[in-house]
Amino acid sequence: KLLTPPVLIYTSHPCRFSIFPLSPPFPSPLARNSNSITVRAAFPHSQSDTGAEADDDGSFLQRRLLRLQLCVLLPESQILEGNPRQRPWHHLLGAACSQVRRYRTISEASSTSILANFNFRLTNMVYPGAVHTRFEHSLGVYHLAGEVAYRLRAQQDPEFPIEDFDIKTVKLAGLLHDIGHGPFSHTFERQFLPLFLNGASWLSTSSSMTCDTSKVDRPKFVFRSHEDMSISMIDYIVDKHHIDIEPECLKKAKEMVVASTEHGSHNSPTGKQFLYDIVANGRNGVDVDKFDYLIRDSRACGVGCGFMFGRLMGSMRVLGDEICYRAKDYLTVYNLFSTRAEMHRTIYTHAKVKGIELMAVDALTKANEAFGIADAVQNPGEFWKLDDTILKRIEVDERPELKEARDLVLRIRRRDLYQFCNEFAVPKENLDHFKDVTPQDIICSQRSSDVTLKEEDIAVSTAKIDLTRGSSNPLESVKFFQDYDSTDSFTIPVERISHLVPAVCQDKIVRVYAKKPELVEAVSQAFENFQMTTYGVKAILATPEKKKNRKRLFPY
Repeated sequence: KLLTPPVLIYTSHPCRFSIFPLSPPFPSPLARNSNSITVRAAFPHSQSDTGAEADDDGSFLQRRLLRLQLCVLLPESQILEGNPRQRPWHHLLGAACSQVRRYRTISEASSTSILANFNFRLTNMVYPGAVHTRFEHSLGVYHLAGEVAYRLRAQQDPEFPIEDFDIKTVKLAGLLHDIGHGPFSHTFERQFLPLFLNGASWLSTSSSMTCDTSKVDRPKFVFRSHEDMSISMIDYIVDKHHIDIEPECLKKAKEMVVASTEHGSHNSPTGKQFLYDIVANGRNGVDVDKFDYLIRDSRACGVGCGFMFGRLMGSMRVLGDEICYRAKDYLTVYNLFSTRAEMHRTIYTHAKVKGIELMAVDALTKANEAFGIADAVQNPGEFWKLDDTILKRIEVDERPELKEARDLVLRIRRRDLYQFCNEFAVPKENLDHFKDVTPQDIICSQRSSDVTLKEEDIAVSTAKIDLTRGSSNPLESVKFFQDYDSTDSFTIPVERISHLVPAVCQDKIVRVYAKKPELVEAVSQAFENFQMTTYGVKAILATPEKKKNRKRLFPY
């Protein structure tokens, strides 16, 4: 339900927004009274948020309107109680804030960790503007999840009615979907933890056990990803801080968080499976999580983003218990997946970024025994204390056993990084049967050299880039409809729309780094030998001779 009278949120500054009543005369931005509330903007600005500067007569609303309304879940009786014309708007706003206090309590309880976690790993050391946190991203997903739910309810399919309870649950899932992330995001779960958990992504007490999010029995829970850890963290936060929340709402929100995982629940007892596709879409990957981080990350890094999520949000509707899109928006959906792949190639898996991540993983590995980092995943009470500040804790700890880890952190601070030697794109005919390249493989390919390489001298990174579904095309799982009068949904073969959509939907790029600058030439040559032996060709992007000889040219 919307507030009566409605309240608009608009900006007069790129980083702030204010709340005023929607009743003329509009307050001037130059004469704000004590009733105005100013907070830090957490949502990405509307793509149409352009125009002239604010003026005094209030017409700037047409320019700076964020298309947001203060949407809260109040009982209808409370909304209609009394005469809204006689009730001060700030009292109404206060009543609204009291209703969303539960969200804020959970958010604040969980934000201690995610406030100190950057949204995407160590990328800010290459893209300095990428300093936003997962807390900001979570707020953005919370907002967009609510927007999608309200838009779908506006169409109100009689077979799948959307109630206030459903909207509240979806928004809660968007707010909490990422609180299970460890320090440095996916680097922690994909590169660090497997070194200590017998090759598994997370702690696995039973490989055959299914995920039951309705139970809080942590020893029987299976951690396979950060989504699973989010479930454990949600239970811990609710119990620790004695948060009063409906059990059914919490249960469904947790199910929505893990909906995109292979063991997530795909059977809704209420027949509203489409609600589980809003935050984390396990069917085809089109969800508001991507809507937010693609726009937010591209803007922070200063790169262009041609994807327009507003177009998809404006056309989506529910058909057959599934969110469908207009057929004319086929290429917009494809643009979502291609933009994600391009962001991974140019930003998330940037060669320099991956080199810094390798150093961070080595530092965490050497400090693991002293700080008990890997063991923390077994206890949410300890896991929430892990965030990106772990590197600073290592850096300032003077214990002798942490010297190697401390030296690595200092190298990162001084930009004395692992040196990128070469990269190689795995041929498409070898993608399905690709075996990870190890430092030992490269050492075995070394022939004549003045230097004898060791495993500890080489670091290897394999970047997997796809359209969210591995080698499969996610567009094959997206349903479309012809026009707004249609009642049938269908899939569209790629060749019916464009021949420019790639037939192969996955890339694997192997990158090799020398941990010492003087070894760049030897490592580069050994890696080229490995490529020739394994695939019969070598990479076009060979290491420049100037970089190979850098240590000799600049010994100091």
